[in-house]
Amino acid sequence: MRELFLIGIGTGNPDHLTAQAAETINRAELILLPRKGPDKEDLADLRRQILAAVLTNPAVRVVEFDLPVRDAANPDYRAGVDDWHDAIALAWARAAGDGAGTVALLVWGDPSLYDSTLRIAARLPAPPRLTVVPGITAIQALAAAHAIPLNRIGAPFMITTGRRLRDEGFPPGCDTCVVMLDGECSFQSLPPEGLSIWWGAYLGMAAQILDHGPLAEAGARIIRARAAARAEHGWIMDIYLLRRDG
Repeated sequence: MRELFLIGIGTGNPDHLTAQAAETINRAELILLPRKGPDKEDLADLRRQILAAVLTNPAVRVVEFDLPVRDAANPDYRAGVDDWHDAIALAWARAAGDGAGTVALLVWGDPSLYDSTLRIAARLPAPPRLTVVPGITAIQALAAAHAIPLNRIGAPFMITTGRRLRDEGFPPGCDTCVVMLDGECSFQSLPPEGLSIWWGAYLGMAAQILDHGPLAEAGARIIRARAAARAEHGWIMDIYLLRRDG
């Protein structure tokens, strides 16, 4: 491939696409659409719906491919991720084929934030020229859904992961943290006194779920709601903000 467009598509709502994203989708010669297995077919369907809403250029081809699965049993997390990213880069190259020209990938949220698409692109056998189109992040969607600011006046906030929240506790030096990539409701590892939580799942989608309140009260509700939603849909995308009271 000569050029690779990495297009941020927000959190699954076609209305979240920027005009630049829609224009770039119609400028590509080929769009690669990953499939993550039958349990996550909704994710591929959301990408198909976005393309149905904005793709008007009949010359653009869409090729679907199966996304490799990370070996979660590998005890060396970083080595396992490296192997997985190599496999994904190879899957991209195979799906694109020879002489693909300009290729586009639709990236959830924004390609710059807790997403490895840029790192995977660097692993392609002949790295193409990159064009990145920014998208609405889950963080923006969460704050908008709850109608809250991300930070207090003049104060910083931290973006972290569930694993680091469990291992290191509430980040020092700030009173607000946003937690991503948390499959275990890691807020359970914190003393709940003096903390409030704003949680959202499937943000921007028809299935959007929201909850907020003191962590001591809302935490149990969120755990139940998350488990029920994951059982119903087979997958879940969620994010939350924690803030010290006062």
